[in-house]
Amino acid sequence: MSLNRALNKDFKGTKFQKKVWNYLKTIKKGSVKSYKEVAIGIYRPKSARAVANAVGKNPFAPKIPCHRVIRSDGSLGGYSGKGGLKTKRKLLKKEGITF
Repeated sequence: MSLNRALNKDFKGTKFQKKVWNYLKTIKKGSVKSYKEVAIGIYRPKSARAVANAVGKNPFAPKIPCHRVIRSDGSLGGYSGKGGLKTKRKLLKKEGITF
């Protein structure tokens, strides 16, 4: 089953979460966006906290690159994938981004 099919039809998640997860796929390797930028990108500019919660529930990490989303102040924020922030740093470093 393709990731897109799983994301859009078969996998459990709210409509909002799926919208966030689809947006995460557009963040190019080697770049980051803030939770607020993602919220703006999905046309829900006041939903940065809800975006952060949806990012934290991403079941497809790191295939859907939630590690590329950081806080507006430039800090890493969280990472609910295996290994936590250590893994997030490692994934970003692999893409040429250091914190």
